[in-house]
Amino acid sequence: MSRFANSKKLVSYLGLNPSEESSAGRQRLGAISKQGNTMMRSLLVEAAQTAARLDPELRRVYQRLKFRRGNSGVAKVAIARKLAVRLYWKLRQAAQPVPPAPMQGSPTVSVVGESLSCF
Repeated sequence: MSRFANSKKLVSYLGLNPSEESSAGRQRLGAISKQGNTMMRSLLVEAAQTAARLDPELRRVYQRLKFRRGNSGVAKVAIARKLAVRLYWKLRQAAQPVPPAPMQGSPTVSVVGESLSCF
């Protein structure tokens, strides 16, 4: 995960970010750029179809987008983008080093410091 500085870089790598046509201070976002790996993008869209059926939160987002945009394909790609961002953060969290667990039976405070302060 060190390859991507943030989730936007991953989404851009996968080609799930919107293309941009800007002119005269106006920013217009278009369709997805499709610059990334086609196979990975299609697998994420397939996973998004299943996730939209099984996950209540993603189902609400999917239904709202489908109704608003009038196109189920656009909604599926939006859910695929959400899944890619979730995957990024889960992998980033898993890549964090785990602090060592204290040994069983070891004291929580330093014994050496206490024994010296008694004298």
